[in-house]
Amino acid sequence: MSNAQASSPSMRSFLKEKVKQFFETFHYGPRTLALVWRQQPTLTLLFAFCTLVAGLLPGGVAYVGKWIVDAVVLAAQSKQDAARWQAIYYVGLEIGLVTLLLAAQRAISVIQSLLRAQIGHHINFLILEKAVQLELKHFEDADFYDKMTRARREASSRPLGLFQRVFGLLQNGISLLVYGWLLFQFSGWIVFVLVLAALPAFFAETYFSREAFRLFRWRVPETRQQSYLEMVIAREDYVKEVQLFQSGPLLLQRYVEIFRKLFAEDRSLTLRRGIWGFFLSLFSSIIFYGAYGWIAWNAAKGKISLGEMTMYLLVFKQGQSAITASLSSVGGMYEDNLYLFNLYEYLDAPVQPQSEGASEGPIPGDGVRFEDVEYRYPGSKQAALAGVSFHLKPGQKLALVGENGSGKTTLIKLLTRLYTPTGGRITLDGLDIQKWDLHALRKRVGVIFQDFVRYQFKVGENIGIGDVDAFADRELWQESAEKGMAHPFIQEMETGYDTQLGRWFQDGRELSLGQWQKIALARAFMRKKADILVLDEPTSAMDAAAEARIFDHFREVTEDQMAILISHRFSTVRMADQIVVLDKGKVLEQGTHEELMKQDQHYAQLFSIQAAGYQ
Repeated sequence: MSNAQASSPSMRSFLKEKVKQFFETFHYGPRTLALVWRQQPTLTLLFAFCTLVAGLLPGGVAYVGKWIVDAVVLAAQSKQDAARWQAIYYVGLEIGLVTLLLAAQRAISVIQSLLRAQIGHHINFLILEKAVQLELKHFEDADFYDKMTRARREASSRPLGLFQRVFGLLQNGISLLVYGWLLFQFSGWIVFVLVLAALPAFFAETYFSREAFRLFRWRVPETRQQSYLEMVIAREDYVKEVQLFQSGPLLLQRYVEIFRKLFAEDRSLTLRRGIWGFFLSLFSSIIFYGAYGWIAWNAAKGKISLGEMTMYLLVFKQGQSAITASLSSVGGMYEDNLYLFNLYEYLDAPVQPQSEGASEGPIPGDGVRFEDVEYRYPGSKQAALAGVSFHLKPGQKLALVGENGSGKTTLIKLLTRLYTPTGGRITLDGLDIQKWDLHALRKRVGVIFQDFVRYQFKVGENIGIGDVDAFADRELWQESAEKGMAHPFIQEMETGYDTQLGRWFQDGRELSLGQWQKIALARAFMRKKADILVLDEPTSAMDAAAEARIFDHFREVTEDQMAILISHRFSTVRMADQIVVLDKGKVLEQGTHEELMKQDQHYAQLFSIQAAGYQ
């Protein structure tokens, strides 16, 4: 068997696979069009009608143009007024058709503008709605975060682009049917030449669209790094360190290096696309002028009239533009579908149901139990928590003690179902928390993390967001602020609970870190139904005396609630009913302050070291 014969099946298989990949790319088209239809059915129907009108009229205008030229030639030869008025009548008819065409095109433009805002908003809403449903692990997964970034950067504008191109293809398709019918009267070959001239540019654009998409997906991590550097250089909560450490030039240099890398890739693709585009456009122009000469030759020989020659030249030129636009629409639809893959890859990511499960446990009052709990971060060989067991009864206060990285915050994230244990189980009222309805579970828990959010909201809203069901309850704002010891300094503000916090918006006021921590504490107290309160280093910016006052007050106002405290100050920890000492994810010791001091082990040593610092 010759090499040519052997390679033939291989080539056919390759081409078949490429064609299959091309058409599979359009998988998301129907789903996207259905999305647009559900959002704006009336505008969609109006858009379709205007598209139909805009597709039919250009052929009518060209045909009336033929009548005008032939009428003018006849009037010039016959010298008759009737022939002149016939030409004027045709001119008026063409004006009417052009007016309708302009109206349809303007209507299409207006509808596109209306749809752009509404569809763009809806897609962004879907992206953010999905973000609300995601688990913490998704945000800590760099690959998934890249998916979200790709969806937010490009895919939100692609559904409308696909919609516009589909109807643009429909409009040009209608025009091409009219043009083809007119040209076929001259020659079937010229219709074939018309199609042939546009195909090379179409294949080239499709190829470069796929290359651009691959480039976009590959470099998302770099673009995220660039965005992060912009934020570090330009945001007020970073600027103090940037100026103090004089790191601005270093960060700018890194920003420029990333840009140069990305620009080099863009430049290569743009140059290749431009060069190929020039030669293929030149090829199309040569084809057009070849057809031009053919039509002119037939007119010179008297086979067609001057009006017919004018019409055929206009129709061929418009047909060439319509075919180019049609193939460009197909190429654009292909590119849009590539980017829509990013959107639906993100939107279709599986998430754990939040509203399925129990709203109460079988043993009310049993409290919280950790039973041999283990957690291992994805990709990590070492467990962050291993074999952790304890029982927290209603009304009890539990303190977690350990060095940074010992697993204290990880334990809290497991309790609140931000993470799922990889071993053992956690129960509330005798029921595994994985079987609880997530909303019901989290209403039972109030948490303030060390890295709590400082919302650029009003004071009351900063507190009220702790319970969205009572977000605007001003009485509960004040009650919670009094429990969190924030009410005294809020009262001193001119507009009290209506004071704008932060510097991002007009008349914003910045608080000290200690004041922010009291706002965060007040936020935790918004959850009146919560019987588990967790404080993860919430008073780290306060001095020891202020922290002691807050925790004394905290113990009073949470007498009937379970509380978990994380603090590096042992003067605070010692007031807990139970202390759990963690080291490298394992429980070293467990008991009251007095019991642990008697054991004279790790806890006693740490307490003695810290106490010596105050002597």
